[in-house]
Amino acid sequence: MPAPVATDLVWNEIEKRVFAVLSYVNPKGQARSAGIVYVVRDRVLYIGTGDDSWKAKHIALNPNVALCVNIPKRIPFLPWIKIPDATILFSGAARVLTVDETSPDIIDALLKGMVDDPALRETTRVVEVRPAGDFVTYGVGVPLLEMRDPEKAGGRAPV
Repeated sequence: MPAPVATDLVWNEIEKRVFAVLSYVNPKGQARSAGIVYVVRDRVLYIGTGDDSWKAKHIALNPNVALCVNIPKRIPFLPWIKIPDATILFSGAARVLTVDETSPDIIDALLKGMVDDPALRETTRVVEVRPAGDFVTYGVGVPLLEMRDPEKAGGRAPV
């Protein structure tokens, strides 16, 4: 049984990162995933994408998504020793928004000032992901040596 992990610790780790793997389902029911860059506001994740991307098209049809945030683990001064990344896994409900439906500070964080380009503004979509249920973690808040033991390294926290 996974050990309890503090929800605030998990959110702190998610907010420190910018990259995750987003999984979704296509209309044929086939699983797909994509590496994404995200920003977090008020415990909601926002992902920039194009209006013609598979992410935008598939998520508009099926809002059920899952994300995996990896947290690199290394031993200082011994980088050749391989240690698995810690991970945070969760599912949630997503929706596809236009730039005009999204807060300007989120757009600025995602597009880094490029939003003034009218063509880019027209073709950009933002995927909003609201996590639900529990975070399932591996190695979050766990000393490196304990990561070898799945019982000690695994964790769960309510979203």
